[in-house]
Amino acid sequence: MKRILTIAGLSLAASPALAHHPLGGLPMETFTHGLLSGIGHPVLGFDHLFFVAAMGIAATFTANRMLTPAAYIAAMLAGCGLMYAGIAMPLAETVIVLSLLVIGGIILSGKGLSMTNALVVFAVFGLFHGSAFGGSLADQEGGVGGSVLVGYLIGLGAIQYLIAIGAGWVAQTLGATNPAAVNARLGGAMVAGVGIFLALEIIEGPIVTALAG
Repeated sequence: MKRILTIAGLSLAASPALAHHPLGGLPMETFTHGLLSGIGHPVLGFDHLFFVAAMGIAATFTANRMLTPAAYIAAMLAGCGLMYAGIAMPLAETVIVLSLLVIGGIILSGKGLSMTNALVVFAVFGLFHGSAFGGSLADQEGGVGGSVLVGYLIGLGAIQYLIAIGAGWVAQTLGATNPAAVNARLGGAMVAGVGIFLALEIIEGPIVTALAG
């Protein structure tokens, strides 16, 4: 338990330094640039990373642990494409925080998801995570070319699917063979804790403003 909390604390402390463009702020101009950026964003953004890893653990306890993460990947890529086209999901950052609370709470409960519920939950949150990823393309001055977009989407999809499947495999290797396993539920508690931390950050500003006013 101490080791898990230590890792979580280090992740939170490191987040400001990691939450930057994988190319060091340089514009994406080639397929390779897009691919590297797509691979780097979910890894450097710990909110996305924690959700995808937790999703992989939750998926392990469904009827098809290889298929259910694909629902997230497909929806995430769709959300990214919509953002690139100028259609943003509302309150994306808030919903991303909510996704950590929900997926962490599901795992912490010790109850597995049915295939239908898993596909719906993963896909809904995937749209909002994808919208956030798409902001990197929408914010680039002058836009990006088709090859950059393709590389970015491939990188995004591949790395997140691998993280999800890998997280599930690690959980099973550590003894989480069913949703009620202590190791799995501790992981859920950690992810939910990160969600609470981020939620407090979101509401801190309005509260301080209200008190000051």
